[in-house]
Amino acid sequence: MSVHRNREHVEYSEVDADYLRQRQLKRGAAGWLLLAGLGVSYVISGDFAGWNFGLAKGGWGGLLIATVLMAVMYGCMVFGLAEMSSALPVAGAGYGFARRALGPLGGFATGVAILIEYSIAPAAIAVFIGGYVEALGLFGLTNSWPVYLACYLIFIGIHLRGVGEALRVMFAITAVAVVALVAFVVGMVPKFDAGKLLDIPATDAFGASAFLPFGITGVLAALVYGIWFFLAVEGVPLAAEEARDPKRDMPRGIIAAMGALTVFAALILLVAPGGSGSAAIANSNNPLVDSVKLAYGGQNALSQIINYVGLAGLVASFFSIIYAYSRQLFALSRAGYVPRWLSKTGSRKTPVLALIVPGTIGFVLATVLAAKDPAAAGALLINIAVFGATVSYVLLNLSHIVLRKREPDLERPYRTPGGAITTGVALVLAVAAVVATFLVDLVAAAITGGIFLAALAYFWFYSRHRLVANAPEEEFAAIKRAEAELS
Repeated sequence: MSVHRNREHVEYSEVDADYLRQRQLKRGAAGWLLLAGLGVSYVISGDFAGWNFGLAKGGWGGLLIATVLMAVMYGCMVFGLAEMSSALPVAGAGYGFARRALGPLGGFATGVAILIEYSIAPAAIAVFIGGYVEALGLFGLTNSWPVYLACYLIFIGIHLRGVGEALRVMFAITAVAVVALVAFVVGMVPKFDAGKLLDIPATDAFGASAFLPFGITGVLAALVYGIWFFLAVEGVPLAAEEARDPKRDMPRGIIAAMGALTVFAALILLVAPGGSGSAAIANSNNPLVDSVKLAYGGQNALSQIINYVGLAGLVASFFSIIYAYSRQLFALSRAGYVPRWLSKTGSRKTPVLALIVPGTIGFVLATVLAAKDPAAAGALLINIAVFGATVSYVLLNLSHIVLRKREPDLERPYRTPGGAITTGVALVLAVAAVVATFLVDLVAAAITGGIFLAALAYFWFYSRHRLVANAPEEEFAAIKRAEAELS
């Protein structure tokens, strides 16, 4: 095994063919429709709960503006991701794009940010699922840790069985959740009253009005909750090495997912508070169900359907984000940024330890943190995930801009409309979202910052001396260097 240093102050090892043979994913398992379903599945739990807390921060007007801004940010970013994933179709996705554009440190930082988002989010969703099960009185549970354990065991088990099987199960669960959302919207349209949208009284904050009861700062505070309508759709490119035709299917899948999510966000933000009143559901843990009850004057068939089927939305996001964290960890490990043993795949070509290790950590976090106050635990975990996400968005949009400038001749089967201007808009909004996370939860921001510092120290003092030269993401960088030398 040879070791060599390059100009980026990292050291590479050449591994043999057996190393990569033990780290192969199953190719051709997903077409564009499954990829679009994966994108919707990542996010759909955010339509059922979480977004409504933005009403308490910014009022309906503030949350509306925040959601529009975040829809623009995600839409612009998705176009950039569609381009990069068609040009660089590797399992590392965000890490791979940033590695090519920003070097090893930038790639690793992006991968860590994504890994924080996708490792922590399932723990938060598990807490929400546990609360849902308890509220419904299922199984007679008075403590939710068995629910957390069952979620991780069952759904990691399905992922271990194979990516094709996992994506089909995920697609079916997501379809059920989508049916529930459609039923909710149809059922609430007759109860819509525009006056209910603005029923939160104005405060004395700067710029406060009936439309913006908490003033201009309320819009900034609501950005984090506008994110919940779209959080994690950027994970679609992580399936690049398992797609049938990534250069064609990846752009189609992620853009279709973003389109569907935008429609859902608009409908939910309009009919839920428009049917029950913004004030009534601003602090609800189950806003869609509470909205139906308030609109119809009590429990009815629709609220029962939403209550039970809403669980499918949470399960869909939990199930799919497990897939996302495993692929990001797999890619970082295969390239040597984190311990290499984490990327070994089993007989069904699934990354066994990359599924199990973060799942174990997530289960422990959910169980320990939720023991005293599940609501506070869920909020803390999701805020940590959101902070990691917003940092990754800054780096991903910057990567697209840098690649457009430095490598104009890179083969791009799909090209972003508007080019770097489009991702420049997303970059500005992503920076605003990072700032907003500090307004919402300083503790979560500090915890995420601590994780970042620890990870960067690990890279600087250890893993940068042990990178794998022939990992796909690193080979892209080597090709780039070779082309530069030839020119």
